[in-house]
Amino acid sequence: MMLLLWAALTLFADPGHIAGKVTVRRGEVAVDASGVVVYVVGFSEPPPANAAEIRQHEKRFEPDLLPITAGQTVSFPNGDPFFHNVFSLSPTRKFDLGQYPRGETKTKQFPNVGVVEVYCNIHPEMAATILVLPNRRFARAAAEGWFRIGGVPPGRWTVYAYSRRAIAPVSASVEVRSGGTTEVQLSLEETRVEVSHTNKFGETYREPGKYRP
Repeated sequence: MMLLLWAALTLFADPGHIAGKVTVRRGEVAVDASGVVVYVVGFSEPPPANAAEIRQHEKRFEPDLLPITAGQTVSFPNGDPFFHNVFSLSPTRKFDLGQYPRGETKTKQFPNVGVVEVYCNIHPEMAATILVLPNRRFARAAAEGWFRIGGVPPGRWTVYAYSRRAIAPVSASVEVRSGGTTEVQLSLEETRVEVSHTNKFGETYREPGKYRP
């Protein structure tokens, strides 16, 4: 039904744009907003054919926040000279890619909308979030907070700004007109710190000295 609505909207009306700025603060200080994803909900859209990517590099996931469209595939290449084991226990998409070495890539499809928290079963400091969204109308904010989302069908929608370091996303209702640009201002407070998590078996990680490199 939602796909039919999308088809009808895009067939008979020119899309519009949503543009604006998201301000990110930690306490009283404004900080770099480039870790924020801004997205639109209220309609569905088919995913792109190409896979998105989260790289494993220097015991980090890059990027640590990835927006994709429901149904899209994500590749997880290992660029480190040691093994990783990417997994998630999130209800939206539980998976376990197993251990694999440098130079190998594994993939996983994400069919359902929601938030997926991703970890490494070997290195507890590695953490990332995949935002599985209902459409392709999203953007990553610039360092100063500016963003622009094109191809939005006319209608009343909700715009969200999401940061891994905010307790919850913030939102605003917008009305997009055919061929026009709708402006919106958003503000996020980043107060969340990275919390400890269990491994893929639901157990506490071993002491750091017992890890592989």
